[in-house]
Amino acid sequence: MAIKRFKPYTPSRRFLTTIDSSDITSKPTDRKLLKRIPQRSGRNNRGRITSRHREAGVKRLYRIIDFKRNKFDIEGRVATIEYDPYRNTRIALIIYPDGEKRYIIQPSGLVVGDKVLSAESGIDIVNGNALKIKSIPIGTIVHNVEMHPGHGGQIAKSAGGSVQIMGRENKYVIVKLPSGEMRYILGECMASIGSVGNEEFSNMVVGKAGRSRHLGIRPQTRGSAMNPVDHPHGGGEGKTNGSRHPVSPWGQPAKGYKTRRKKSSDKLIISRKKGRR
Repeated sequence: MAIKRFKPYTPSRRFLTTIDSSDITSKPTDRKLLKRIPQRSGRNNRGRITSRHREAGVKRLYRIIDFKRNKFDIEGRVATIEYDPYRNTRIALIIYPDGEKRYIIQPSGLVVGDKVLSAESGIDIVNGNALKIKSIPIGTIVHNVEMHPGHGGQIAKSAGGSVQIMGRENKYVIVKLPSGEMRYILGECMASIGSVGNEEFSNMVVGKAGRSRHLGIRPQTRGSAMNPVDHPHGGGEGKTNGSRHPVSPWGQPAKGYKTRRKKSSDKLIISRKKGRR
């Protein structure tokens, strides 16, 4: 996929870019795989804003994705490549010989007509296949990785995401996450081969405020533009933040401040991202 640019016939078109949609082959055809989710983003049951800068965005239907990949030893065929309004990558509709249809995240290079297969072990290491992570060779790039067996993929599901298998130790497999973090994952967890497609998504420029509203992002006001009663950076003469380090409206440092609480899973982390301990 490539980045699509436009002639600047309006100010908002000058820098706006989108992802070329020539890879999309069809609109949704199976209503059973679509679900309407109530849009209440950022508001509680009284309608009051509880999460800043979030809103419902445009109306859209949720696509039910098969993150577990638990239809073992039955080969499926890629019927269509479709757009998913709830995620930044494409999805592939898989049709199985028994007539069942499922959506999966499209890995890079998967096209209509390809065959995919899920199994516990003993299948080819090709894009789109899924198997237990203990059965995947060291050095392989995978995505949609489970953190707990049977819970469905939780790691590397966004555009361009991938995890590399670095080694094995007893019942665990050592993986390197996109952030650079190294951690243990149980060998019984499932993972899909290949990296997630639509790698160019990170280069897309939103280009105008209205497009952010469609995505469910409300406007943000700089703290330095507020009054002192509203934000620690507010007030003062001219553009100043009071000579203090950036903080949130509630005074929490915004850069470099560790907020992670101790968890039982800390023992599974070998090294933190970006060299942090």
